[in-house]
Amino acid sequence: MINQINLLEISIVIPVHNEAENIEFLLNRIIKSMQDIGNYEIVMVNDGSSDNTEEIVKKFSLGLNNFTYIKHNYQSGQSVALLTGIEASKSDWIITLDGDGQNDPYDIVKLINKKNEIKSNNLLLAGHRRKRKDNIYKKAQSKIANSIRSFILNDNTPDTGCGIKLFNKSLFLSFPKFKNMHRFLPALAIYFGAKVYSVEVNHLPRYKGNSHYGMWGRLFAGVFDIIGILWLKNRLIIRELQDKNQK
Repeated sequence: MINQINLLEISIVIPVHNEAENIEFLLNRIIKSMQDIGNYEIVMVNDGSSDNTEEIVKKFSLGLNNFTYIKHNYQSGQSVALLTGIEASKSDWIITLDGDGQNDPYDIVKLINKKNEIKSNNLLLAGHRRKRKDNIYKKAQSKIANSIRSFILNDNTPDTGCGIKLFNKSLFLSFPKFKNMHRFLPALAIYFGAKVYSVEVNHLPRYKGNSHYGMWGRLFAGVFDIIGILWLKNRLIIRELQDKNQK
């Protein structure tokens, strides 16, 4: 059931890199899933793709007034692409989706309803893929990474690698910006005083193509990033300023 959904503006931000085979599938599913939600936009950031992503996106978006397309001249990484899209968004609330089409856009309504139920601006909702449609290799990769990250950072998130999330734009923009920050959004939200909730979501089989991530390279990079997050946590300057007009 949709609760007050038309009262909430949403920007759906999607970073993509060489996902030309999956883009139409993803965008069609987004539009179908959002038929009852009139007040939304899609912001797609092409992170230096070398395939025909741009051609497909431009052709698909013809006539869509709620579609923004941005292209990086070279690959900058998922976190940079997210930052570009979020900065360009027009809404106070952000939904992020991966560009491979495995996050289910029909879960967007579930996240919005959860947000309305909690009735707070200072939160982050993270998807939790309980029934993943990946091979054993990728499931093992994710389980190891999530276990290490959760144990060290205590980020209250069993599946922080899930791409579908909902959060306030101003919360995200208050975070320090660094490469791979997208892997640590729940931890950053907690450090900045926000509440983090996990919401069980659907996970779709990959429509076409293969994952662009390698297990060991990503795992070692993740451990290195965790060390950086711990360093950052102990050095954050966070101030809650009283209104100067108050006495």
